Amino acid sequence: MRRILTLILLLALWAEAPAQRLDPDDYIYPILQESRLYSANFGELRPGHFHAGVDIKTDGEVGRPLVAVADGYVSRLSVSGGGYGRAIYLTLRNGTTAVYGHLQRFRDDIEEHVRTERYARRSNGVSLWFEPDVWPVKQGDVIGYSGNSGSSGGPHLHFEIRDTPTQRLYNVVREGVIRPADNLPPRILRVHYFEIDTVSGVPVRSTPESYAVVRNAEGHYRLTRNEPVGVGRKGYFVVEVSDRRNGVYNTFGVWRVTASLDGKPYFEYRMDGFTHDLSRCSDAVSCYALKIGSRNEVIRLAQLAEAPDLFYPVMEERGVVRTAAGDRHRIRIETEDDCGNRSSLEFTVEGRTESFRARPDTTAVAVFPGRNSIVRADSEAEIRIQQGSLYEPLFLHPVRLDTPAGRTGLVVLSPAYRFLEATTPLRTPALVTIRTQVPRELRLRTVLAGRGRKGGLYHVGGSYSNGAVTAVTRTTGDLVVVADTLAPAIRPLFTEGASLVDAEALQFRVTDNFSGIAAWTLRIDGEWVPCDRFPMKGTLAHFFDTPATRRKHTIALTVRDGCGNTARYTGIFVR
Repeated sequence: MRRILTLILLLALWAEAPAQRLDPDDYIYPILQESRLYSANFGELRPGHFHAGVDIKTDGEVGRPLVAVADGYVSRLSVSGGGYGRAIYLTLRNGTTAVYGHLQRFRDDIEEHVRTERYARRSNGVSLWFEPDVWPVKQGDVIGYSGNSGSSGGPHLHFEIRDTPTQRLYNVVREGVIRPADNLPPRILRVHYFEIDTVSGVPVRSTPESYAVVRNAEGHYRLTRNEPVGVGRKGYFVVEVSDRRNGVYNTFGVWRVTASLDGKPYFEYRMDGFTHDLSRCSDAVSCYALKIGSRNEVIRLAQLAEAPDLFYPVMEERGVVRTAAGDRHRIRIETEDDCGNRSSLEFTVEGRTESFRARPDTTAVAVFPGRNSIVRADSEAEIRIQQGSLYEPLFLHPVRLDTPAGRTGLVVLSPAYRFLEATTPLRTPALVTIRTQVPRELRLRTVLAGRGRKGGLYHVGGSYSNGAVTAVTRTTGDLVVVADTLAPAIRPLFTEGASLVDAEALQFRVTDNFSGIAAWTLRIDGEWVPCDRFPMKGTLAHFFDTPATRRKHTIALTVRDGCGNTARYTGIFVR
């Protein structure tokens, strides 16, 4: 028992302790190419997650050799129809793990092993783990080839370095392992101000006041207005920023944002690294309600109640600025990218005579991060919010709404219900239950759907049982029960009976109206064969792994969507 307790204590200390600093001289560049251009950087704020690595452009091509950045061994290989697609994990002798995502293929001997495992398991997706003596690698060894697999919008390499014991992710640019060409300071695009009040322990905000920003000179910005910004007794600012790198038109996230009041620092956000359990906290660092409608980084210069301290080296009064009526103060906001380029914005604020005062709402339900809560819209619908799911206390106004219109293939079976506004993020899923009558023939294909900003319905998930549909979900906004009755569509990307002797792969276009592709099985001449999915292109592909014999082969492809609807294609090709 003492050994177990000691191990638990050590694991806890690993999780809390900062990871070691990297020595850039330990690593070489992970891909053999000269351009060294980038499409995304570490820690970018995205709805639902921080970006976990750097994305390296491959000039629109696949097949660039990938090399081991340091001595170590292949500890994991994965193949999936989403996420990183084909990915390789190297555990390195220096205590770190390198991750390469979206590969076209592994090097030949590794690819052959993965192929054998897929056939043996009859599984399109696999996750394989290895001991150090199975696939040792030396720095510079080719381990695979860049591609466009998984949830990739174009050919590139997603590259990460993690601390092996804790799996904490490093900012590889700040650590000097990756050195982009970049002398362009970040862009400050807009500033917003929220005045706040508290009612029964719940923060309430005013409607945001937004201010345009212009550039005076490189790295220096000002508001378009000359008069002071009127502020209340207490409130905070939100800044919209973006960044560029030399040689590309992509936009990037920033590394650091600071704010000072009359020369005294009161806020700092910094992205040096994180563990995967904190990835969703990007929704707390950002001002989520504004972020989901912007292509920029929208950073809240304040700390929500449940936002991790890790990201805030400097924090006074949780970022709240207090201003008495008639008082003037000077605000300075500075933003810095991961290559050290900086931009700043300064302006004057003046306390208003009248302040925002929130009034108690007797129709609202107060929910708190530290408690489990059950909130009902009416007798037919409820949400169970677990402890730790919210980033701050909230007032909820659960309501039953109109029944949305369906579209081809969808049968709408309930009114819409709104428990949380669509602008409210959840860190962990909630349990939503909506009771409604569902015809027996539709029950196996009945789920929850969300209603988008333009009124369209999208798949949320869940299942029907005992007169109700229940889903575990982070989706907020309007929710409704629907049945999906339309099977996926399969279109071969070759003509019936075509000769594919010179083709690399057997390919199909596969689409679905609502719930997406959940599973697929391909058989050639009655035998199961592996089939890769490329979700961003909407294709399935079997890459030929046997020599052509110039004879006819039969195909049977079965595809199932997320609601259980199944489509089947049969055909013939020559190879």
